[in-house]
Amino acid sequence: MGNGVHSRELAVSDGEFAFTWSDFRQIAELVHSEVGIVLTETKANLVYSRLAKRLRAIGLRNFREYCALIEGADGADERQIMIAAMTTNVTRFFREPHHFEYLKKRVFPEMLEAARHGAKLRIWSAGTSSGEEAYSIALTALEVMPEASELDLLILATDIDPEMLRRGNAGVYASRLLGNIPIELKRRWFRPLARREDPDFEAVPELRSMVRFKELNLLRDWPMTGRFDIVFCRNVMIYFDEATQNEIWGRFAHVLRPGGILCIGHSERIATANHPFDLVGQTIYRRRGAKS
Repeated sequence: MGNGVHSRELAVSDGEFAFTWSDFRQIAELVHSEVGIVLTETKANLVYSRLAKRLRAIGLRNFREYCALIEGADGADERQIMIAAMTTNVTRFFREPHHFEYLKKRVFPEMLEAARHGAKLRIWSAGTSSGEEAYSIALTALEVMPEASELDLLILATDIDPEMLRRGNAGVYASRLLGNIPIELKRRWFRPLARREDPDFEAVPELRSMVRFKELNLLRDWPMTGRFDIVFCRNVMIYFDEATQNEIWGRFAHVLRPGGILCIGHSERIATANHPFDLVGQTIYRRRGAKS
């Protein structure tokens, strides 16, 4: 066959592992059924590059063997690893800062004052990755009200990748990752772990106590029983097909209390007909209905 692609059978012709279009379709179908992510044929090289290291690590000879493993009865753990490899964990503190400015100026003053008088405040960071988004929400609340960690305030941080959740729960970040945090917030709510020029920093217990990390697949059951005041789901829907997006927007509407806030990614939009949201800011929506 040579070094070029002369058949629809080969997806990647110059790698160390044989990878056919049949292998790619099998992986793409499994990823879509498990987590709703759509992998078009343009993603074949990305799939190969991300999974070749797994074949190397577990001693497989080709992608046919890998597909047999992930489809088999003993493949649950490897399917989880594969799903994690296919998701892009791009995150940083105070990413898309206009969302946090909106919380600080328009949302948190009223909500935190109500919490000070006994109300519950529940926030969901869906697709939280390694926790920077959830901690940014918590830091914004602490900036508005420094005693926010003592209130009945909980930020649920969910993701499908258990390794990302482990990192978020630990609350330890390299110094270079904290650059977007205002200096006073960093000084108050993070502490260096070692006496060296560029130490890692750990979120202090009061900050970590505001966030609860849980594994959750957005396509499966949502076990939460109460409603949320704020939901962040940013740069997640771009990986789903339109039907899946519409379904999840509807489910978010169901778990948001009337008057609650939904923040989505900069390249996302709610396109479902007759959705119950009003656009109140740049990629910021408010659930219609009287507050309850």
